[in-house]
Amino acid sequence: MEKQIAIKVENVGMTFRIVNNKTRSIKNYLIQRIKKKISYKEFKALQDVNFEVYKGEVVGLVGLNGAGKSTLFKIIAGVLKPTTGTVIKHGSVAPLIELGAGFNGELSGIENIYLNGLLLGYSKKFIKEKMDEIIAFADIGDFIYNPVNNYSSGMKARLGFAIATVVQPDILIVDEVLSVGDYKFREKCEARINEMIKGGTTVLIVSHSDSLIKKICTKVVWLEKGQVKEIGNPKEILAKYSSK
Repeated sequence: MEKQIAIKVENVGMTFRIVNNKTRSIKNYLIQRIKKKISYKEFKALQDVNFEVYKGEVVGLVGLNGAGKSTLFKIIAGVLKPTTGTVIKHGSVAPLIELGAGFNGELSGIENIYLNGLLLGYSKKFIKEKMDEIIAFADIGDFIYNPVNNYSSGMKARLGFAIATVVQPDILIVDEVLSVGDYKFREKCEARINEMIKGGTTVLIVSHSDSLIKKICTKVVWLEKGQVKEIGNPKEILAKYSSK
């Protein structure tokens, strides 16, 4: 049976413009911008990235800090638009990237469940039906009724993860989410991700845990300085990566 492509990353490049001018205030920056005295330099975060992910695969992305992993994941998730190239996805996508970043701090956890759920495409009726399940998984106690401004980063991640994974998506994108929170919560996250894998969800994951990559991944993409250095078997790639 021929493998079906879930994600195709084709000739993807991402260039950011970085301001050269050192300004001490927003006012000075705006004045220089109006006078067209602001100069920029270009930073190529990604260059000519190509790879395919097949349905049901669990693909790990490894690379040093600054290699372009998070930028690539945001492009695949649709958060960023690449400067060059295209990303083709087949199926629904749940991005577990910067969990809780989209929360409204003045609203309660309950209100943010509705807000985030609607943004993810859930219906109001579905959110109401799944509310107890989301609250139970997040396990943040009475804080669920308080403004999110009062939450720690770990609590925001708990709630964000619970909302994003209440449905089984076709594609799950996980960017270091398992490094947030306590050991028991990380175990809960791993268990839920494993359930999705067994159910046929395609997974892309970034993790600094080599043991996790070896345990759950079927393939590894190694990024170095914004380019694909090598793609292959997790044990073989990680052995080369770790020896650098």
